[in-house]
Amino acid sequence: MTAVVGTGPRYANWTLAALAIALAMAAFWPARSSLAQEISVQEGSTLSKQAIEDIVRDYILSNPEIVIEALQTYQAKRDAAELQAKVDAIATFREDLINDPASPFVGNPEGDVVMVEFFDYRCPYCRRVAGVLEQALEEDPGVKLIFKEFPILGEQSIQGARAALAAEKQGKYKAFHFALMEKPGDMSRAHIMATAEQAGLDTTRLAVDMESKDIDDALRRNYELAERLGINGTPALVVGETLVPGAFDKEALLRIIAEARAGAG
Repeated sequence: MTAVVGTGPRYANWTLAALAIALAMAAFWPARSSLAQEISVQEGSTLSKQAIEDIVRDYILSNPEIVIEALQTYQAKRDAAELQAKVDAIATFREDLINDPASPFVGNPEGDVVMVEFFDYRCPYCRRVAGVLEQALEEDPGVKLIFKEFPILGEQSIQGARAALAAEKQGKYKAFHFALMEKPGDMSRAHIMATAEQAGLDTTRLAVDMESKDIDDALRRNYELAERLGINGTPALVVGETLVPGAFDKEALLRIIAEARAGAG
């Protein structure tokens, strides 16, 4: 960043403000150089570079709000860029989101609004929104919900995800999924098998299917897709072109669904 400084009454407020912003922003670069290295002085100026630094420093101390404004503008631009990147990623990887045959779904197969949830059975926020999602599906028959097992909280989380995908092979994913979500975050083998038995699963077959390679592949694809979408926590819900990170209540979810439906129309 190079600013040109003039002579005489040349140090107008806007020039000093520009230099102040330059200094404030330079403080956030990993390898910054001094302002003296950043500013070139026009030939014939009677001010030294040290004097210019002193002027800028005094201006910042007298007008600290300019630093806040500069940082707010920078953050707003960064947030907008990140949001646009996520929207672009959702569009780019739409097929992976909604058409992976290994991803179980509930709701209307031909729904006009498709939601995709990335979750972990040991995540307390995921358990909190499970009931919200179930209620939304009951109230809106035009929604399809696709599940992306995304176990990120340790080995027990992976074990729960593997069991759920194995339950899909017996056509009982929905019952097993919501049964697991109703319980605390214990995903021990004993707890999983007890829950599976209560959900009507053949636990002997479940234990065998849990070790299948296609489940390895499904989880790998989910991890890769989450990375491409910038998802690093749970729950994360994609509704249309909108990524909703974190927990939400039913009213917020129904509003997001309505917005997605209006946007698709």
